[in-house]
Amino acid sequence: MADFGEILETIGEFGLFQKTILFALCFPNLILSFHFASVYFIQSDPERHCNTDWILRTALNLTTEEQLNLTLPREEDGTFSRCRMFVPMDWDIGTIREYGLNDTTGCMNGWVYGNMLYESTIVTDFDLVCDQAYLLGVAQAVLMAGILIGCLLLGPFAESFGRKRAVQIPVVLMVIFTVTTGLLPSFYLYLASLFMVGIGYGGYRLNGVILATEWTGVSKRSWGACLTQLFGALGHCVLAGLIYFIRDWRKAQLITAGPLAVMAIYIWFIPESARWLLNRGRIDEAKQLITKVAAINKQTLPDSLLEKIVVQETENKKGILVLIQSSVLRKYFLTLILAWFSLNVTYFCLSLNVGNFGLSIFLTQAVFGLTELPAHILCMWLLEAVGRKVSLMSTLLIGGFLCISILAVPQGDAVAVTALATGGRFFVNWAGSICYVYVQELFPTSFRQTASGLGSIASRAGGLLSPLLNMLAVYHWSIPIAIYSCLTLLSGALSFLLPETRRTELPDSTAEAEGYKKPILKIQLESIESENTPTEL
Repeated sequence: MADFGEILETIGEFGLFQKTILFALCFPNLILSFHFASVYFIQSDPERHCNTDWILRTALNLTTEEQLNLTLPREEDGTFSRCRMFVPMDWDIGTIREYGLNDTTGCMNGWVYGNMLYESTIVTDFDLVCDQAYLLGVAQAVLMAGILIGCLLLGPFAESFGRKRAVQIPVVLMVIFTVTTGLLPSFYLYLASLFMVGIGYGGYRLNGVILATEWTGVSKRSWGACLTQLFGALGHCVLAGLIYFIRDWRKAQLITAGPLAVMAIYIWFIPESARWLLNRGRIDEAKQLITKVAAINKQTLPDSLLEKIVVQETENKKGILVLIQSSVLRKYFLTLILAWFSLNVTYFCLSLNVGNFGLSIFLTQAVFGLTELPAHILCMWLLEAVGRKVSLMSTLLIGGFLCISILAVPQGDAVAVTALATGGRFFVNWAGSICYVYVQELFPTSFRQTASGLGSIASRAGGLLSPLLNMLAVYHWSIPIAIYSCLTLLSGALSFLLPETRRTELPDSTAEAEGYKKPILKIQLESIESENTPTEL
């Protein structure tokens, strides 16, 4: 494909059109964070006891204390059992008082919960306690699995059917299944609906960034990824406030569906990527879009430039073969996906553990979101000031060091643990923004969306493994921390193998991506300029 960066220089690299589309594509990320509400804001071990109302059929005037004394066994510390009850007997109340009940069983009629921080959570609604407590980790893993599958399905979909459709379909999926997730009465139906929400989430986060980036010029290309992350961070702050005031997970789901429905309407009018149209050989459609964008940005588009737009025939159909055939691109790809995988393992291990740091879950979540804001703002500046390579290495290494430092802090020191966890999350989230930018700039157009999709799959695989990794804390609290910290440090060191791509045009061929070839359109434009330069007599 002809080099598109030179076209953007003519029609405006970051004019009114780019600003509008960038905001339109980034804004939904403010709401996407809300989808984590049902698996973030829970009490995994709430105060409870078995429901023993059966005994009230024999004596309606029993006090609560009498009822519990007669129907619940006690633990060694003298408290009532939270997971066991006496087997009901068809005796009158006098016989029960005289002889007592001896045989115990698991809770037969559900639980009675007390001293709750929330009105309703998936733990209390679906009784994910005692021998069913592991299902909370399953719910978190199912959401992450959906996000991974969304990247897997909708990444290649965008290569074949366009960036536009690959952005619109996920939003529609999220609107439908956000509503059903909040209404379904069964835990397993809830999981199925949550999985579909995850597919929409993963597909949108991947393709929204790509579409915004492909319309943006070299000088502001990093803004696409960084603003996407910035809106996501704002979403985490708003999420903390939303759940603080609305402590019912079903109501939170329905509230989330409202703004998503509005987005599903306006997202239908988002234009296609002209770069993708050119790559697919749809020259006339691309030219029409380029002309419209020039008009919106109030720029003059020379007819001679449009006439010079051509398509490279040799690489349009190769796709993933580009990666297989190029040892250089393979090295870049494996290094980048390890970094993306590692940082997401760390990020979600910390995020899904938000309620266990010792401070208020609402305060911790708000601090998590607020500290991410300067990370993404700084990212937009530092990516241009010091470059991609140094930024990625430093953020991963610092983030990994802060996380592993948690092992040196007493677990009872909630402030210190939260501070280190927040700092580690700050830097790995910053590294995530850099990966979004890097994957656009390292690979040619024929493989760019596939590379982004595979990179996102690797990152979402990290998210999928994070709740399972957190479960290892039952053996020792330090195991998850040691694993995700070492992964982050290793990937930070290996990032030294990546090249610097600051202020370089997006490559349109393997040779350009490997650094061996000058962009075609740049050569053509230089030829045009030389033809139009008056010669001296």
